[in-house]
Amino acid sequence: MSSRQARLTCTRRLEWDAAHRVPRHEGRCAAWHGHRYVAEITCAAESLDDRGRVIDFGVIKQLVGGWIDTRWDHTAVIMTGDPDPAAAVIAESNAASGRPVYWLDAPPTAENLVAELGRVARELLEPRGVEVVAIRLWETPNCSAEWTRD
Repeated sequence: MSSRQARLTCTRRLEWDAAHRVPRHEGRCAAWHGHRYVAEITCAAESLDDRGRVIDFGVIKQLVGGWIDTRWDHTAVIMTGDPDPAAAVIAESNAASGRPVYWLDAPPTAENLVAELGRVARELLEPRGVEVVAIRLWETPNCSAEWTRD
């Protein structure tokens, strides 16, 4: 029998809608379009809490889901310095509607979005004693990117 202990994790799924474009993309993604994004956030802990959980799924929804709802849901994620004149128009229109765009310091690809979400999820969840170990971000039902903890 191995002396190695099993690692227990839990995963919470979060969904939202957002628009973006990928400047300099070789194909259709250079144009403004939207996605139904899905993130699967996997957490682990040294030990389970007194109720037998890594973390309550509702806490992940409240903290990370709340961050997504405020910053990414029903708005646009736009690369800072996007040269398309529509970027400024979209930002102005969304701000007037109470949904400011989210400015990202890189092209808003699935890879860069999941990296940003990994940074944010760690900041929000790790003070609660859980480790964010992986996030898979689905941009479409067939395409995803994954962030894993180093």
